[in-house]
Amino acid sequence: MTRAKANTTVNNKLTRRSFVGGIAAAAVGLGRGDLFAKNTPLMKADRPRPNVLLIVADQHNADVMGNAGRPVVKTPWLDRLAANGVRFERAYCQDGICVPSRTSFMTGLYPRTTGCLDNPNKPPYNDRLFPLQQIFQSNGYRTGCFGKRHLPNIGEFALGWDRSATTINPKQDPSDESYIDWVTQRGQLDAHKRDFGGSHGADLMSHITEVREENRTSTYATDKALEFLTECRDRGKPFFCWTSYIFPHQPYTPLKKWADMYPPEKIELPESVSEPLENLPLEMQNWRRNTRRPWNLAAAAKDHDLYRRYVAYYYALTSEVDACVGRLMDGLERMGLSENTIVIYTADHGDFVAAHGMVEKCALGHNVYEDTLRVPLIVSWPKRFLEGAVNKSLIELVDLYPTVIDLLDLKRPKDAPELPGKSLISSLRENKSTHRKYAVSENWSQTTMITERYKLGVWIDPGPIDKYKRRDNRQRFGDQLFDREKDPYEIHNVIDKPEYAKVQKQLRKYLDDFTSKVPATGKMEFIRRTQGKKHTKT
Repeated sequence: MTRAKANTTVNNKLTRRSFVGGIAAAAVGLGRGDLFAKNTPLMKADRPRPNVLLIVADQHNADVMGNAGRPVVKTPWLDRLAANGVRFERAYCQDGICVPSRTSFMTGLYPRTTGCLDNPNKPPYNDRLFPLQQIFQSNGYRTGCFGKRHLPNIGEFALGWDRSATTINPKQDPSDESYIDWVTQRGQLDAHKRDFGGSHGADLMSHITEVREENRTSTYATDKALEFLTECRDRGKPFFCWTSYIFPHQPYTPLKKWADMYPPEKIELPESVSEPLENLPLEMQNWRRNTRRPWNLAAAAKDHDLYRRYVAYYYALTSEVDACVGRLMDGLERMGLSENTIVIYTADHGDFVAAHGMVEKCALGHNVYEDTLRVPLIVSWPKRFLEGAVNKSLIELVDLYPTVIDLLDLKRPKDAPELPGKSLISSLRENKSTHRKYAVSENWSQTTMITERYKLGVWIDPGPIDKYKRRDNRQRFGDQLFDREKDPYEIHNVIDKPEYAKVQKQLRKYLDDFTSKVPATGKMEFIRRTQGKKHTKT
């Protein structure tokens, strides 16, 4: 489908769904912010409508930034962004794996509602979800996405973009342009393939790249985003731009210039790197016993230099992403757009970075650990939001959708689903708490309830889906309860400790509260199509 045809389809569908009549035309006609002056004090009638730049890194551990208390990691631009905005210290993704998390924050709905709980899933009711780019586009914004979109490639999710360029398989991300074509023309396709294929033969998927800096996926995504920003400035159009980086997700294949900043022999490993196997869910135990590359963790347990190199290269990739963020910030400044652009930096999920003796996220075997569920979240808007504030409230990525809707007074279809997230405006302006009693993250195997101090991971029946061909399709590992005040590294499961009986009971009440309020229509369909059996209540 061409871009023009796709956009026409979106607009027609929204009209058929009784979208607020003529909203896009009204937004264009009013111009210079009048649309927002009536109900939104942050907006002023004598200024253009605010832009939104959403920057997403893939698999960025929330602690791996200088501003998050790890000064060994050089992230000067993210540090500057945090100094100019609000950093949310306890933001959690709704599923610790790429596609479900992205589907969730782009629709403002939980995975149990979207029906996307695993990367291959296609939401069964995608025409009812209204991804964020469609809302922006129908409110008169130009929309662009550059890099790893990695949403379900069907229906509504492939529509609503005025410009797009992907850094992954174009079949996964239908786009106007493709990095694969671009890097092929520049003569470095084989070097790119070595990173994303050949690295599977390297210890912990870690080696130095042969792709030149100007040909990296990160450079490509940044270049395309800057082209789009320039185009929007020249047209005088407000924009929603999603710039999405592959890194620091594996393969851990940094440029030498970044790797040289982090000598492996100087890397300090986490206290839990040698955690006893029996503490861990079964699939994580399997990974820890593995002797074959790339996830030869049994070898890394004997030779911690393998862990150190992996962590060093992860830091290096984070610094590369940071430099790209800097180019975007410089571009906004140079174009005169910085004061009227809301910048959001986050990630779809985290990375173990050797905690629990693990690499990447081991998505098959858990959905509970802080390393993979907590994500960076920084929001900046000069002179409108607080500067240098750190908010310690429980935040969920589903909060992003209602926040931008409220900030910009964007109109949604009348039949759009109710949004379960919280608007963060008061947190951004006054650093107020969200007063959330609990946060939730869930996939097909584990639902986790998170409070200020405790975390309860509840195993789900059925467990991992059939496509993984486990001998026993259910892991039967049991539930996990962590007291993060006494056990910040989540090593000691206290689920059976009598002194935590009241805590466990309270968190299970929270789980009942969540499941009673949040529609599970998508999850039921997920279970039906993957298991062919009825759902067993958790």
